Amino acid sequence: MLDRRSLDCDLCVVGGGLAGICTAVSAAREGVRVVLMQERPMLGGNASSEIRMWISGAHASNNRETGIIEEIALENLYRNPTKSYAVWDSILYDFVHREKNITLLLNTTCLDAETEEGVFPHGRTIRIRRITGYQMTTQRYIDVSAVFFADCSGDSILAPLCGAAFRFGREAASEFGEDSSALVPDRKTMGMSCLIQGRETTEEVPYLPPSFSAHLTEKDFEDREPDIYNDDENYWYLELGGNKDSIADTEEVRDELLSLACGTWDYIKNSGNFRSENWDLDFLGFLPGKRESRRMCGEYMITQRDISDGRVFPDEIAFGGWPLDDHFPDGFYHRGVPNTDIRTPAPYSIPYRALYSANVDNLFFAGRNISMTHMAMSSIRVMATCALLGQAVGCAAALALKHGCRPHDVYLSHMEELQMLLLWGDSFLPSMRRPVSPLCTEAVLTGADDRIRNGEDRPHRLYGTTDETAILHIPCGSAVTYRFPKSFVHYVHLVFDSDLDRLTLHGSTTERTQPTRSNRRLDMVKQHMPTTLCRAFRLIGRCGNTEIELLSAKDNHLHCRHITINAELDGLVFIPQSTWGDPDVRLISFDFG
Repeated sequence: MLDRRSLDCDLCVVGGGLAGICTAVSAAREGVRVVLMQERPMLGGNASSEIRMWISGAHASNNRETGIIEEIALENLYRNPTKSYAVWDSILYDFVHREKNITLLLNTTCLDAETEEGVFPHGRTIRIRRITGYQMTTQRYIDVSAVFFADCSGDSILAPLCGAAFRFGREAASEFGEDSSALVPDRKTMGMSCLIQGRETTEEVPYLPPSFSAHLTEKDFEDREPDIYNDDENYWYLELGGNKDSIADTEEVRDELLSLACGTWDYIKNSGNFRSENWDLDFLGFLPGKRESRRMCGEYMITQRDISDGRVFPDEIAFGGWPLDDHFPDGFYHRGVPNTDIRTPAPYSIPYRALYSANVDNLFFAGRNISMTHMAMSSIRVMATCALLGQAVGCAAALALKHGCRPHDVYLSHMEELQMLLLWGDSFLPSMRRPVSPLCTEAVLTGADDRIRNGEDRPHRLYGTTDETAILHIPCGSAVTYRFPKSFVHYVHLVFDSDLDRLTLHGSTTERTQPTRSNRRLDMVKQHMPTTLCRAFRLIGRCGNTEIELLSAKDNHLHCRHITINAELDGLVFIPQSTWGDPDVRLISFDFG
């Protein structure tokens, strides 16, 4: 008989992609005891070294996501200037491993759930008591009991295990008045991809395709022309399976994708149409990266119209901005352009009510499986957006535990508190300014002006500021000082300019904005930290004639610092000492409360 162990926690997160990482980390930072169950040997999901898809998001429209995902991106620039996938994997692992409130279960597949049926608050009829995972490496069953569960698995594995309501496939265009090509509802989805990556060398490298490789010609690549010298080329169009069952048929589709991937590299190497003599196949993905499968049904279902019409939700907890990028179900075999590209009014609003189950009392979800139509999913599904959803779910679970309530009660009674947690955690909510305390706004400020205490943590068109006129330049060594009547100060909030558009980095837009590379050319150079970011600073508290050093940062690589103070003070002093390259520190926010 195999070994069996039990764990108890506040929140069990299933799935360790970017949504699951951000869910677990944001909850753990609020004191929640988290178990993170991940079926793969590494974290990152579609962004990990075994799949290697781009981390897309609203930053494609100059609206880079902040919060935990920006922390990860900046740490990657700090520790991984060559964009090594091995280092990238270690960074994601470190982000979870260093949180003392997270128990990480790698190589653990969620395979069962124990539920109870009943009459629960807000019309829910099911509650999850525990889930069971099988850890491949230890040949052990692990039972995890929790107050709340978060399905960040992409495929919504908890839906069939616990009876959560979900949708699968495309809605008819008429159901929600969407620009869908589906005239009747069906079970077709976007496909999945097994990617390839090439590396340029200093000598000729032959390629002998395996026996299973497809034979492809120039005709097969109409509207999909490979370009090994282009930073943007990640072969995303090597896509199949949308016209099959994107869960049940994955193994069959994987075999076909491997044939297609090797056939593509054979065409690149041996057709004579490319300058590829010195290129070697550096990576062949054996785990398909999925775009779509089950989507949970929540309190609210987001539609394309919500996105296209720019609807602003009062329960806004995140934003999107990727186009409505719907891939045709036939994938690579679809003749003509492989996807739609309908612009969205970036950044658009995403509501909290789409992140918890309509019928399961204690189930959250984050990622490409939230409550939305197929067309809405074609934009929201991208990983940087999913990371924002995860940070919101982690904070919502923390509030539900704090107040002893259910996910829907957070919407009914604690939305302002949830939005404040997100804003303090460096999430950007397009329809909101972060409120600044009267103690700060009434304090005497020297060395700066009111731009640093207006609650605008980034330049943005919704605030009427889209350029760096919103950012105060502070000479290194000078001081920004607040004086105020002696008061109890709970926190200080600092936001620096981390060059969200990444204009101070090297290379093309893709090279500057993506944390990893696809094809690796010999002429690629090391990346570096954004030169605008504050590198070293001191934060000093004053009480009468006494000065207290609250923080001395020597190698800062954070966009935002929300610093707990909890002390009686009558003054605060910020002294920037250096940047990562620019002569002045660009200070966006310095306030307190």
